[in-house]
Amino acid sequence: MKIIKKPRITEKASFVAEQNVYTFDVPVSANKTEIKKAISELYKVKPVKVNILSVPVKKLFVRGKEGRKGGGKKALVYLKKEDKIEII
Repeated sequence: MKIIKKPRITEKASFVAEQNVYTFDVPVSANKTEIKKAISELYKVKPVKVNILSVPVKKLFVRGKEGRKGGGKKALVYLKKEDKIEII
């Protein structure tokens, strides 16, 4: 199972990236230790801490039809000041 789905690139995520906090989409079943291991293997940096947040499912209407917007989990990965992750 792939632990890190993709980096979460939003305006807020890019703002906190300046403070060495990076945001990633992760599976619902992932825990903090698995995320720490995956980040250190993938990006060769050692995370200081990891916070996990649940992203709620949202209802939306498109052209009169009801739908749903994703949901899941996101992880905030905190790094030391000298460490960086290059997200292209």
